[in-house]
Parts: sequence; C-alpha cells; structure tokens
Amino acid sequence: MKVVVLEGSPHKNGSSNLLAEQFIKGAKESGHSVTVLDAAHMDIHPCIGCGKCGMNGECVHKDDNRVIRDALLDLNRSDMVVFVTPIYYFGMSAQLKAVIDRFYSYTTRLSGKHLKAVLITAAWDSNDDVMPYTENHYKKLCSYMNFENVGTVLGTGCGTPSMTKGTIHMQAAYELGKSI
Repeated sequence: MKVVVLEGSPHKNGSSNLLAEQFIKGAKESGHSVTVLDAAHMDIHPCIGCGKCGMNGECVHKDDNRVIRDALLDLNRSDMVVFVTPIYYFGMSAQLKAVIDRFYSYTTRLSGKHLKAVLITAAWDSNDDVMPYTENHYKKLCSYMNFENVGTVLGTGCGTPSMTKGTIHMQAAYELGKSI
C-alpha cells in the first residue's frame, strides 16, 4: 500500500509528529511505502470559496497545495491518507484544516479514489471531552470523501514529546501502522 502522511503540526518535533513516526515505522515494517508531506510548513493558502475550480479543476491559488493534490491523486503514490494534527482548541490545526479545505478543488477526483484514512492526534489534556469534536469531524470527512476510516490514534496526555513517549499512544500508533 502507498501511504501519504499529511503532517499538520507547526512543531516539526512535536507530539503529533512523534506519534506519526511510530505509525510510519510500523507501516514500513509491514512493507508499505510512505510519503510524508509537512503540510504545516508548506505554502498553502486558504480556500476563498470562489468556485472557479468547480470542485474538479484548477484552483486559483498557485501554491504548494499542488504537491499534496498530486500525491493524493497519483494512482502510483496513494492508497491511504493519514491526517496528523495537534489538538488546538478542540479541533485540528489551522494548517491541516487549510489543506482539507483545499480538497474542494479536486473533491470529485479525490472522493472517487476511495482512499483508506487514518487520524493521528495529540492533545495536552486527558479529559474525555477533548477528542470527540476532531474525531467526529474526521469521521464526517471520511463519509463525505468516500474515505475508509481504518483507525485513529487519539493521543490524550501528549502535551510534550517527553509526555507523549510515556503514553500508550506510542505503541498504539506503531501497531496501527503495522496493521494497515
């Protein structure tokens, strides 16, 4: 399987990317190829809702979103998309959300691929009410885009990399990667 990992953390060495590393390790050990795109540090402009693309054409923005689009749409490069994000105010990072909003310009083609999908998150809090909003958003995205949700790692208590290393989420991410 060909896996595209979209990292949405402004912290290159942060907790969500640390969990993603474990997922990637497991996926590679199982023989899958992995492409990592650091979406948080790419030049991605927000969708302006102009409609020029018609959900299946060129976006008016000429930025790094083309790299993400091409990776996801290329039949030789993607069977799965992995969304990686810290939790900011009970939702995904603005950087990852901007990428997802830009799916609009190629929704028809992307939803037609029926990709498998994974969500990997990291939040400081361990409270039960931290993850449901992001998890529900992800599940709705999967439904709308015809993605098959094959798993989530909802990393609570992962405020810093040192905190994250001491959680069960490291092993969970690795095992999810191995299982795909």
